[in-house]
Parts: sequence; C-alpha cells; structure tokens
Amino acid sequence: MQLTEVFQDWIVSLVQFLPKLIAGVIIFVLSLFLANLAAKWIKKVAKKKIDSVEILQLISTVTRWTVIILGTIFALSQVDFDVTGFVAGLGVAGLTVGFALQDIAKNFVSGLLLLIRQPFQLGEFIEVADFSGTVKEINIRDTVIETLDGELVIIPNTQVFENPIINNTSSPLRRATVSIGLGYDENTDKAMEIFLETIKSIPGVAVDPKPSILADTLGDSALMLTARFWINQKKDSYIEVQSEVVKAIKVASETHGINLPYPVQTVLLKQVSE
Repeated sequence: MQLTEVFQDWIVSLVQFLPKLIAGVIIFVLSLFLANLAAKWIKKVAKKKIDSVEILQLISTVTRWTVIILGTIFALSQVDFDVTGFVAGLGVAGLTVGFALQDIAKNFVSGLLLLIRQPFQLGEFIEVADFSGTVKEINIRDTVIETLDGELVIIPNTQVFENPIINNTSSPLRRATVSIGLGYDENTDKAMEIFLETIKSIPGVAVDPKPSILADTLGDSALMLTARFWINQKKDSYIEVQSEVVKAIKVASETHGINLPYPVQTVLLKQVSE
C-alpha cells in the first residue's frame, strides 16, 4: 500500500512538472532560433559601419552566445532550477579558473583589443616581436604571419599588443634607401647627377616625392652616397623595384666609367731579424 502511494505521488509530481519541462525546452529551442536571427541581423546592421570581417564575426558570435545564455537561464528557471545559486557558483569557479588560465585570458583580451583597434589588416606586411611577414590570420588568441621565407609564425596576441608594430603596407608609398660607395678620385657632383637620373628612369619609382642622392659619410675606401626614393606598393613590388634600381646604378657606373671601389686594406710587412 505504501509503494502504491509513492508511485501515485511520483505520477502526480511528474504531471505537475511536465508542463514546466515542456516550457523550458520550448524556450531553449526558441532561444537557439532567435540567437541565429539576432546574429545575422546585428552583423547586417554593423556591416554598414564596420569594414573588418574579424570585427563583424566577433560581434555576431558574441550576440549569438548572449542570446543563448539568456535563453538557457530563463529555460532553467521554468523548471525551478536555482539559477541564482548556479550563477554564484559559476562566479567562484570562474575566478579559480581565471587564475589558472590567466595567460589565455590575457591573450583573449589582447585579441579583442587588436580587433577593435585594427593596427593592421589581413594581407598587410608587418614587423612585430622580432618577426616580419604578411598577416594571414587574426584570431582571438593569436596572430599568424607568413615570413618572406614562407614560414608561418603564430604570435600570441599579448606579444603583438605589448610590442611596437611596424605596418609597412598601410601607406601606399614606402621609401627605399640604397647606399653607394663612390671612389674619391671621381667627380662627385657629376656621379650624383648620373645616378639620380638613372633612378628616375626606373619604372615603379615615384615621381612625387622626388628621388634624392646625398653625400653621407667619408668611408675607408669610398665616399658613401645615400640614394632615397619612394615606391607605390599598391602598384609595384617594393623588393623588385629596389632591385632594379641597384642593377641600374651598377650599369650606369660601368657605362660612364664611374669607379665603385672595393674595400681596400693596407698591410705593412716588417722584417724582424733573428
């Protein structure tokens, strides 16, 4: 008789709990549907003002999970779940896990700040944390760049955020510098004029700002000249144009008989009698 009463009480409790369970499931499923709609809508609205794909994806992801978490909490409250105690427990657990995973948390925060600040974009050539290369990926935890040697370097976002960043391609124009050693017996003004005209004739060298050549230092075996010129990186390859300038200077020196001397060392020999 007692077993029958327990079973009847269980049936009554189940019947009373079933509507709450159904309501909780419906709310949870509905939150999943609304999360996708909200993510797409916020991404569409933000796209009019934000050009960065990474920022748009971040906003979309945060919106989706915010709706899902709120929906889950509301669904749990329908089945008499102690949401307040659960959230408080998550807070304590979060502090404990936070101390254990503080490096990951720092990289995560740095990644968010980088995505918001946007000091560089995908495809740009940067120098950061003793590495240089083309940006391939910008993630929440790390930034991936490809070096000129074809190596992929994964840099934690903390190092990217805390170190100086040199963005070599953010500006269309980039200045190149070439050092030229001119023999001391040469006519300096004439040689500089020839080299300057040679540089101007190379395709890819910008007209404005104008190229220039200046005497730099008195070297051990030559007068050192410094040639400076600008290259439009959006139209031409920086490395290839610089290479063509160096080759053209050599050809011009041979054509006009201008001496580009090798380093010279004088060795004094002294005979010592036994």
